[in-house]
Amino acid sequence: MQQPVLEVRGLRKEFPGVLALDGVDFRLFPGEVHALMGENGAGKSTLIKVLTGVHPADAGEVTLAGRPLRITGPLQAQQAGISTVYQEVNLCPNLSVAENLFIGREPRRRGLIHWSELRRRAAASVAALDLDIDVTARLDSFSIAVQQLVAIARAVDVEAKVLVLDEPTSSLDREEVAQLFAVMRRLRERGVAILFVSHFLDQVYEICDRMTILRNGRLEGEYLTRELSQVQLVSRMIGAELAGLEGLSAVGRREAGAGRSAPFLVAEKLGRRGAIEPYDLTVRPGEVVGLAGLLGSGRTEAARLLFGADHADSGTVRIDGRTSALRSPQAAIGHGIAFCSEDRKAEGLVAELTVRENIVLALQAARGWLRPLSRTAQDDCALRWIRALNIRPGDPEALVRNLSGGNQQKVLLARWLITDPKLLILDEPTRGIDVGAKAEIQKLVADLAEKGMAVLFISAELEEVLRLSHQVGVLRDHRMVARLTNDGSLTPEHLMETIASGARR
Repeated sequence: MQQPVLEVRGLRKEFPGVLALDGVDFRLFPGEVHALMGENGAGKSTLIKVLTGVHPADAGEVTLAGRPLRITGPLQAQQAGISTVYQEVNLCPNLSVAENLFIGREPRRRGLIHWSELRRRAAASVAALDLDIDVTARLDSFSIAVQQLVAIARAVDVEAKVLVLDEPTSSLDREEVAQLFAVMRRLRERGVAILFVSHFLDQVYEICDRMTILRNGRLEGEYLTRELSQVQLVSRMIGAELAGLEGLSAVGRREAGAGRSAPFLVAEKLGRRGAIEPYDLTVRPGEVVGLAGLLGSGRTEAARLLFGADHADSGTVRIDGRTSALRSPQAAIGHGIAFCSEDRKAEGLVAELTVRENIVLALQAARGWLRPLSRTAQDDCALRWIRALNIRPGDPEALVRNLSGGNQQKVLLARWLITDPKLLILDEPTRGIDVGAKAEIQKLVADLAEKGMAVLFISAELEEVLRLSHQVGVLRDHRMVARLTNDGSLTPEHLMETIASGARR
């Protein structure tokens, strides 16, 4: 059997109040794509950050190509041959592709950058990955997918033995994912060991040879991908059978009793130039309305108009039968509308605040800053929703930035649920979180609708939209092309055909 190119034994990492890794073992072999799987909070990100020098290990040992390796920082990890490409491309968009590929290590002649040599080497670097792009063009003139491939080209060019890809497909469409996978296969053939982190199970089974599963900071097991079914994988990740999760499959297909209710919100010819063409939308109490479409189709733009985050320049909105301008988020909140943004870091959570402070933020804003919530009231509210949503760790004074992605999403949901909204707008609430947390949030959405809340649910995962929604609005090229009833006959293939054809219905 081959010697592992990277091996970890007994790795331990502890943060204040949290044991993130507890005696974890891990092996990565040359020329394989290896998936690192686990729920949010299982220790995946911590393991990657230890391997790439972001965090020092508290105990354990790491060997690279059979030799002990003490990683003291990201630069030292890179010099040792461990390169990382993150979900958010961490290059310089205002520089050219060539400059990004060799930033900090430009070829020089007499102390000056040798530009022709830099461009020649850059062209050779991207050609090695079968990328046909102009290396003199600015990086931001290319799609996110190409930018990620440029980041991979840079990582490989520094003679990486190990390439860590952390959620590289979260913002890519299917064609872009296929392009990325083609590059990964070529790198695998060249002997590069690839550590792949993704929450898309189908992608894991398509590209990965083996997988390591973490649960609660401990090693659950190491498996050949072909020997573990998806149901078995999820069961090992969450430590439970899937019976409780599979019960959601019929939620969106039952007949909505809400369909007989008077509408809570009716949008007619609502639009904004350059963002979303005028569209019609009706949401009733107890009803989940899904918005489906590819990335960039206008789903988020449509939702932001309903929350007053962007101003419509055409159309009207009626709430409980009365016309409302919805000129600001504050006005929307006053009407009982809540909005969870897809970008929870930039537009949702305040990373420097505690879980408690984040949870009570919207309620305090609705009350006004002249009527501050008492500390006792804050504690009561925070603890109630921490328990209700199973937020981990259950410490209201923990900084929200230290929570996993799934638990951060629950904190954001708690912030809005505490205001008792009539309409909850969820924009990609399960993006980038694990299967267990995703199932919990899906069940929560179904329960809220059962209790009479109106929900507008946006997701790039068509199966998820169909699982939860009673009605589905389909968007393409910034216009709503169809409004469909989820009566049991709708399938992901049907939605894809509707998106592809772009025919209005």
